[in-house]
Amino acid sequence: MENRNKKEGFLKRLQTKWKLDSLFQVVMVLVVFACTGFTILFIKNPILDFFGVEKGGFVNTVLYLLLVLPLYQIFLLVYGFIFGQFQFFWEKEKQIFRRIGNAFSKKKS
Repeated sequence: MENRNKKEGFLKRLQTKWKLDSLFQVVMVLVVFACTGFTILFIKNPILDFFGVEKGGFVNTVLYLLLVLPLYQIFLLVYGFIFGQFQFFWEKEKQIFRRIGNAFSKKKS
């Protein structure tokens, strides 16, 4: 019973942090993250192998950053749509782009 209370506490904290309406919604968001992670796990190597780069090398890292990370963001939105959590992930994507934009727009003094 104590273990169940800890899990509920964890989910409640996520619900509060993410400003979600229900624990079910928290679980759906976690399912989206899991599906996205597994999808990237399965497609990452074929994508990088297609370009024939050495694993762990500089070019591999650059291709990962340029190709795989944007695909992760796209899959988050796709799975978010499938599991009814598109709005949550769309808001998170907009936050990420705002932060990136702010980082590049800050003027150096």
